Amino acid sequence: MKVNPRRPEDVHVVTEARRPLSEDITARQRRYLVSMGIRTSCFVGAVAAGLAGAPFWAIGVLIVGAVFLPYVAVVVANAGRRPEKPVRLDGDRGPHRKRVSGRRPEIGS
Repeated sequence: MKVNPRRPEDVHVVTEARRPLSEDITARQRRYLVSMGIRTSCFVGAVAAGLAGAPFWAIGVLIVGAVFLPYVAVVVANAGRRPEKPVRLDGDRGPHRKRVSGRRPEIGS
């Protein structure tokens, strides 16, 4: 197999791999459940504030939170994968590193 010198080969590095889909789904579920927990707190708080005779604006803020948080939670959960920062491998070069493997030199080698 001859390699064309004008066209460099594509090199794939394992550090460029994306996170597993299972981790992404877990993170989305966690964000959704936190948002729904806040929504439930808003609803319970609105009922408790209404029974306690709180000002109308405080009850209104809690009701607005309870009504609009489900929409926000669904939009955030379905937003897709978050972009990841690219990994730089050339930053940790020092005199104590081997040139090719990046491992520390062994004693007596």
